[in-house]
Amino acid sequence: MGCVPVLEEPLKKLLGPATAKVMAEHLDLHTVGDLLHHYPRRYAERGELTALADLPLDEHVTVVAQVASARILKFNNGRGQRLEVVITDGSGQLQLVFFGRGIHKPHKDLLPGTRAMFAGKVSAFNRKLQLAHPAYELLRGDDSEDAVGSWAGALIPIYPATAKLESWKIAKAVDAVLPSAQEAVDPLPRSLRSGRGLVTLPEALLKIHRPHAKTDIEDARARLKWDEAFVLQVALARRRHTETQLPAVARRPVPDGLLDAFDAKLPFTLTEGQEKVSKEIFDDLGTEHPMHRLLQGEVGSGKTMVALRAMLAVVDAGGQAAMLAPTEVLAQQHHRSVTEMMGELAEGGMLGGSDHATKVVVLTGSMGAAARRQALLDLVTGEAGIVIGTHALIEDKVQFHDLGLVVVDEQHRFGVEQRDALRSKGKQPPHLLVMTATPIPRTVAMTVFGDLETSVLDQLPAGRSPISTHVVPAADKPHFLARAWERVREEVENGHQGYVVCPRIGDDLDEKAAGKGAKKKSAEDEAEKRPPLAVVEVAEQLTAGPLAGLRVEILHGRMAPDDKDDVMRRFAAGTVDVLVATTVIEVGVNVPNATAMVIMDADRFGVSQLHQLRGRVGRGSAPGLCLLVSEMPEASPARGRLSAVASTLDGFELSRIDLEQRREGDVLGQAQSGVRSSLRVLAVIDDEEVIAEAREEATEIVRKDPELAHYPELRVALDALVSKEREEFLEKG
Repeated sequence: MGCVPVLEEPLKKLLGPATAKVMAEHLDLHTVGDLLHHYPRRYAERGELTALADLPLDEHVTVVAQVASARILKFNNGRGQRLEVVITDGSGQLQLVFFGRGIHKPHKDLLPGTRAMFAGKVSAFNRKLQLAHPAYELLRGDDSEDAVGSWAGALIPIYPATAKLESWKIAKAVDAVLPSAQEAVDPLPRSLRSGRGLVTLPEALLKIHRPHAKTDIEDARARLKWDEAFVLQVALARRRHTETQLPAVARRPVPDGLLDAFDAKLPFTLTEGQEKVSKEIFDDLGTEHPMHRLLQGEVGSGKTMVALRAMLAVVDAGGQAAMLAPTEVLAQQHHRSVTEMMGELAEGGMLGGSDHATKVVVLTGSMGAAARRQALLDLVTGEAGIVIGTHALIEDKVQFHDLGLVVVDEQHRFGVEQRDALRSKGKQPPHLLVMTATPIPRTVAMTVFGDLETSVLDQLPAGRSPISTHVVPAADKPHFLARAWERVREEVENGHQGYVVCPRIGDDLDEKAAGKGAKKKSAEDEAEKRPPLAVVEVAEQLTAGPLAGLRVEILHGRMAPDDKDDVMRRFAAGTVDVLVATTVIEVGVNVPNATAMVIMDADRFGVSQLHQLRGRVGRGSAPGLCLLVSEMPEASPARGRLSAVASTLDGFELSRIDLEQRREGDVLGQAQSGVRSSLRVLAVIDDEEVIAEAREEATEIVRKDPELAHYPELRVALDALVSKEREEFLEKG
């Protein structure tokens, strides 16, 4: 992480231009420092062969194995020939195939008994795993001139590689830059390093790339994890420190005000969890520096109710509250549910409005000019106590009378900068409440949302029904898909409604171009290469086929806002039986009568997203049914993900699975810029202890020395991390 001029040298100065170009384009490695921080994914041992038995389908792998047999076979009436090589590692066998003129060199090199490294993409042929035309590097025991010096050590580093650049070529490039590791500036304070027995950064870099023993790897990883956790936590601690220095107006609920009037008319009592979280929020609102709280809770755990009560408390205290939603559909939905929950309390200044009432306005980009003008006027005069809107709230023209609280829904759709833009609308920094229905394991919350305090709602309100989830393997068992549509019909006949979710809208891809003149592909390739199923086509097929006679409508993000709103209103009113939609329904859409959901091409969605979507059904008293349709083969990682979703309704458990399967931080979609790119050895699930300790150390250092005047090396590392974040944010724009 230390960045000094030597480590900032462009790779093209040290490596060949072709290699440097591939590294930049395919691995995002541009400088010596980038390459030094491109750590081996694992290590193969000379004496121990890699487990071939559990290679992942469709991934680019590097294996070390021994040739068991090699034979040339003729096909196409003797006109074509292929070389089939079987390699083994004791745990299993793997077939390699070479075709045409490409067979001569491997036929000469890969004699039975030869040991080599092989790299290629794992595919399946006749239900067997194989590598077609793998690149290979022979491992000779006698270190002759073509034996590679770097493999003389006992441990062979296997780097995250690409089809364009094999692991051993990356290893040679690392050899060229490794001497520069001595120049790496160490960001960890010496006291922290010696207190924990951690090696220096140059030593760690040397040991991770060229270990002599397994203990070297352990030492290096322990040290590099600390770097990542600590520098990140210092960045977050400084952010928290800056926030606590800001002044804010304390907003305490007044007795017999709007909040009490609202609580009095609630037809149910709050859950214990809602009471507890509300208390944490009210305590924060009562202080004179801004609240920064993350409220996470499963779909349907009652976050909106908690947020609304906080907004009412702020209105009672003379301020205004703004709720920021990621989409227009969701902003309209929140506006509807808030005004319904408040009833006459939302009719401030109107006949029939209550004495305590305030005005609740909505503000989105596509509103008509007159409605927009009125909403802006209500905000600047203070007539409207509550405003719900999209990014339109962040625009310069929007002014508040006295903004006291900002509630951000579905945080992972907004970067830190957007939060700040809205908060700058207050005369003094307003309080901030961030909500998410994506359950986030504690360590991720500490890593990615480390500038926020966390509250968790983990109880579902009484009356919510269970949801059963099943995978529908459409390619292997087409009759399962037919049965899925029968189930949707049955739900509709029983007076309920259903959703069909597709990954794409459908009027935008020239599907005829896809797959023309292509060679025969594996089932997995076919399922992957086919354009994702689209709302427009699926709706047509369903109305003409399995759902003929039902009232089917479509909903997607490119429809005019009025049309979207109209469809949602009719669906909520029960005059639409089945809604075929994109993920615009993912968050916040609340139709208790909807009990069935079919997700087409479910393998194209992430685990957390599937969990979010599923939370749209079973919101009433009838049980929910969610069917995950996929054409992926049974053994594929994609099907494994779907089975995990079907096996549990626990969002926290799923978010762990999601994290383990994807890069850390990805679980939050576009998370807070920069975090993902900076994590290489730190696993936010497994390294809970390191993260928690790093957070404590970082908080302590920043408390004593907020400007880090005594830690120049740490500042250098921090600037590198923060400038990377800034850069990523600007790119996302």
